[in-house]
Amino acid sequence: MTAAVLIALFTWWFSTGAILWAVSRGAGRTAVIASAPIAMIALATLIWASGQTGAIAAYIGFGMAILIWGWFELAFLTGVITGPVTRPCPPGLNGPGHFLMAWGTVAHHELALLFTAILLGTLTWAAPEQTGLWTFLVLFFARISAKLNVYLGVPNLSHEMMPGPVAHMKSYFATRRMNWLFPVSVTFLTVGVVIWIARAVDNPNLMVGHTLLATLTALALLEHWLMVLPVRDSALWQWMTKRNDGRPAGAEPAD
Repeated sequence: MTAAVLIALFTWWFSTGAILWAVSRGAGRTAVIASAPIAMIALATLIWASGQTGAIAAYIGFGMAILIWGWFELAFLTGVITGPVTRPCPPGLNGPGHFLMAWGTVAHHELALLFTAILLGTLTWAAPEQTGLWTFLVLFFARISAKLNVYLGVPNLSHEMMPGPVAHMKSYFATRRMNWLFPVSVTFLTVGVVIWIARAVDNPNLMVGHTLLATLTALALLEHWLMVLPVRDSALWQWMTKRNDGRPAGAEPAD
């Protein structure tokens, strides 16, 4: 169990840092296209692993889901797959119009993630090993929850995690002490952690997979809490997000 926790922690930290490093070094459409075959191989491998049993299959499924997710994040942060709206929020825009424009900044990406989740669910739902599927679903739920929370407003926004190609999205974020969704999000994530831990304890044969999922869900919960605590989560990857000139990714030169 300890090994699974450490592997999940390292995979989460390193994969996020690697994507931010690539984006800070100018990765763009070419990098996304060149890495697409890796994502396709990861998808095929995840489906294969879902038909296997044992700890190795759980680790493979988890790793492949992270690879697939990482490709989508690379495509998002480089601006290759985002949405039809590519400009900042117009001053004074509120209400449904504001929401629709905010949705438009990410629509293509979120729909691509939803399609992938449905595809994985269709192909692996009855399989004996579902760690890969649930890894992707946990990441998907956590992402949607996080995006809605920053839209509704949280006190701690990590703007430095939004590089140049998606910098316009920051204008759709809100800074508030609290929003109605945040307690719901952290409650669901907390319940998820408890459920994964309980399943890991109750079924030793699936302990590795459920421990990986419990750790990943706990990390998603931590990322949500960091939205309201005076702590910058970006510090975890600061050394990987510096550009060659020493400034954070997406930073503009001083006048």
